[in-house]
Amino acid sequence: MQAALAAMAAQTILFSTATATSHSLLAPLSGPNPTSSSLHSSFSPRLPLKLTCHSLIFSAAAPKPLAVVAATKKAVAVLKGTSSVEGVVTLSQEDSGPTTVNVRVIGLTPGAHGFHLHEFGDTTNGCISTGPHFNPNGMTHGAPEDDVRHAGDLGNIIANADGVAEATIVDKQIPLTGPNAVVGRAFVVHELADDLGKGGHELSLSTGNAGGRLACGM
Repeated sequence: MQAALAAMAAQTILFSTATATSHSLLAPLSGPNPTSSSLHSSFSPRLPLKLTCHSLIFSAAAPKPLAVVAATKKAVAVLKGTSSVEGVVTLSQEDSGPTTVNVRVIGLTPGAHGFHLHEFGDTTNGCISTGPHFNPNGMTHGAPEDDVRHAGDLGNIIANADGVAEATIVDKQIPLTGPNAVVGRAFVVHELADDLGKGGHELSLSTGNAGGRLACGM
């Protein structure tokens, strides 16, 4: 009998301890100050157990607006040939806008001379190895303002009485980057005027019948 009473008393103590601990642990969640609460042990009521919760505060900086800066791309081609004709072509492009081509060529005969971008930047055999006009869209030859034209059709430059030709060309079909970029291709100055595909000659729709290649460069 005494053993049974002792066992029942032990169960009562364990149940009371578990209940008190459970209530003490839950109490801080609903108390006025959740960051510091006292848990009292059922076995040592005079020794309170302190549970301290530290609050973590995360502050996210406000995102800064994205600044878009226009990128200017530039390139230079130096033109040389077997004759006294030589020149410099300077190109610039803002972002994906049109390309501005500044041309200065000396040593020309006065008058118009065809000026084109050719497909290859290869001058191992002189200007003849630069290939045909750059024509990624498979068009026939035309004027720079025509819808049907080679991308490399840049029209004519006009030499004055001193044999100097200066021109500024703005064109959308010769970007400085991308698959149709002018980089790695050659500019060519021709012997004759480009008929812009309207001369009726058998070469009008391929070369503009602009004659030989005086100088080239990339």
